[in-house]
Amino acid sequence: MIGFVGSFVDILFNVLLFAILGRVLISWIDPQGNMKVTQILNEITEPIIAPLRSVLPPLGMIDLSPMVAMILLQVLHSLIRNAIH
Repeated sequence: MIGFVGSFVDILFNVLLFAILGRVLISWIDPQGNMKVTQILNEITEPIIAPLRSVLPPLGMIDLSPMVAMILLQVLHSLIRNAIH
């Protein structure tokens, strides 16, 4: 059972990390968010990124919230994996 839970946690966090990375990369191609892929990635990642964006100070045109979200997700993933084992 622990193997299943561990695998599920790994997959979940990997999907979230790749979704955030995909959102960052697709924002260079579709900054207005008109493409369906952009809208899907925004729906998946916005609940994670929006709270960080409200806390982090703006840095000109650069949004650091996706990078901070990815770091926090990796830390949380490690904590959960260690708690499972």
